[in-house]
Amino acid sequence: MEDLKSIIRNIPDFPKKGILFKDITTLLADAKSFQRMVDLLSHRYIGEKIDKVVGVEARGFIIGAALAYKLGAGIVLVRKPGKLPSETFKKTYDLEYGTDTLEIHTDAIKKGERILIADDLLATGGTMGAVVDMVKELGGEIVDCCFMAELEFLEGKKKLPEGKCFSLLKF
Repeated sequence: MEDLKSIIRNIPDFPKKGILFKDITTLLADAKSFQRMVDLLSHRYIGEKIDKVVGVEARGFIIGAALAYKLGAGIVLVRKPGKLPSETFKKTYDLEYGTDTLEIHTDAIKKGERILIADDLLATGGTMGAVVDMVKELGGEIVDCCFMAELEFLEGKKKLPEGKCFSLLKF
């Protein structure tokens, strides 16, 4: 995994001073690394009978779509308000300084469907915690929450269902 980790670029003081931003675009742009990352993540879920992969705006769309393709599942998008064209279910959640809101189509997940939630990075867990709540409220059965990378020191895993979190790369 160190070879994949080494491709991710560190950007100091982005988006604000004191933050070391993990820029995954360098991994995504490298065809062999991107393919390897998707293969490693998807291999974990082969045979799990995933009905749908939920991708979280925006980089989670990339990871989620690739996983859905590899697993023969549908892809569901969770977006910022006003971006989805049909009836939506909204969830507002707390951030470190304020709140944010996400939406999902009300008919995107059927009761009992087996759901894999995918995003690029697990940090504080606030966004993913909100997505977990949305999927449950729509009747989905969460198989796992998966991430390309995790910032372990932020302890975001604590906001997710126990035993339902996998990160390929850990920082």
